[in-house]
Amino acid sequence: MGATSNYLAFDLGAESGRAIAATFDGAKIGLETIHRFPNGPIAVFDNLYWDTPRLYAEMRQGMRIYAQERGKDLDGIGLDTWGVDYALLDHDGRLLSLPYNYRDPRTAGMYEAVFSRVPRAEVFAQTGIQFMEINTLYQLYAMRMAGDRVLDLAETFLMIPDLFNYWFTGVKRCEFSDATTTQFWDPRRGTWATDLLARLSLPTHIFAPVVQPGTIIGELYSGIAQETGLDGVPVIAPACHDTGSAVAAVPATGGDFAYISSGTWSLMGIETTEPIITDDSLRYNFTNEGGVCGTYRFLKNIMGLWLVQQCRATWAQEGEALGYDVITQMAAEAPAFAALVDPDDEDFLRPGDMPSRIRAYCQRTGQTVPESKGAIVRCALESLALRYRWTLEKLELMLGRSLNRIHIVGGGIQNQLLCQFAADATQRQVVAGPVEATAAGNVLMQAMARGRIASLDEGREVVRNSFELTTYEPGDAAPWDEAYDRWLGLLQA
Repeated sequence: MGATSNYLAFDLGAESGRAIAATFDGAKIGLETIHRFPNGPIAVFDNLYWDTPRLYAEMRQGMRIYAQERGKDLDGIGLDTWGVDYALLDHDGRLLSLPYNYRDPRTAGMYEAVFSRVPRAEVFAQTGIQFMEINTLYQLYAMRMAGDRVLDLAETFLMIPDLFNYWFTGVKRCEFSDATTTQFWDPRRGTWATDLLARLSLPTHIFAPVVQPGTIIGELYSGIAQETGLDGVPVIAPACHDTGSAVAAVPATGGDFAYISSGTWSLMGIETTEPIITDDSLRYNFTNEGGVCGTYRFLKNIMGLWLVQQCRATWAQEGEALGYDVITQMAAEAPAFAALVDPDDEDFLRPGDMPSRIRAYCQRTGQTVPESKGAIVRCALESLALRYRWTLEKLELMLGRSLNRIHIVGGGIQNQLLCQFAADATQRQVVAGPVEATAAGNVLMQAMARGRIASLDEGREVVRNSFELTTYEPGDAAPWDEAYDRWLGLLQA
């Protein structure tokens, strides 16, 4: 099926980043992590930032390692990151300040401030995006409310992956899937929602042109090419939002499935060709994020394994460093359904002492307070699975049809207990894999840009050929039904 092509994928998450060398022989993808580096928010006084210059340096190191270990035969470089965060540049293209981290506390109270000028329903009608205080809209409005002069000095707005693509190529572009996470992209008109921005006294002239996933941004900047030896290599925008890349690699056939991109966040939804902007999608707070090949990702952002990650971080700070496998085994051995939480409760959004927050939630809702580590983690995992059930029910209600299986992709599939809980809670077959969905989707879109893959269906066949999948069958429904009724009561309390 032709010669092997070679790609370099950068996948940046909230905890770490990776440089991944990829090969595609026409039938299968091969992936190898060649460089891994830490990531995370940097606290300066009361604010949280991303250290983008260091991340940029780490990615350049990844390019050097690729050239040293694999030579200069490279067909493309692609980058994906988390959504909603952004950078502001001056008229010379210089970074005006370190980008804020989306968990920075400055967005607290911004809902009320924005909705006092533009009603909530109008914001949703223009954007179709789920309401979350971390969204770019509320981050920018927090700057306006604080009188931050950086906003007035800005000449260019770029999302985080767009910033790196600019530093790689010298070309300023915003990629579609990430642009839609801002909550000021109008999916019906296919433009920035400038009317919404103007009504909030936010600048409308700073936004770069938007390109679709699978677009070649430009060639690697000459200085980087000289440093690494990777001369003439195209930098390609995959779905630069990591969930967009992960969903591209969902190994599904047919259309009766839901997906969960599982990691720090759980993104659960369906793929559609048109945004679904209705009274119900507003009521249930679903979102329409950009996908690949003319699709939208109609989904719900769910807090995900963040609760477990923060528990683990808290225990490590207290002197007990536990691996995720140990924590999960503790949860498996703890009593079932002793206590439940709403994983999307605002108390769980910010970094901090998550075990104490989970205990406090249980106490104020009149439940047994989990004391052991296993009980706390089991509470988080069971509650997350019940949120999956709620989300599936609302998806089916809005679609008017059944979704008969769930594909879970991403790093979260390594938590086999959660995968089984998902099958049990939803009473659906769960197909888990690949764990490297984001990197696989990144590479698929690079290969599509270079003409090696013709369609999304063909790309998903490549994924099925390339990675092992695990199937989980649902168990006894009765205890989950009882727990779900209790959990729904918590939401109404």
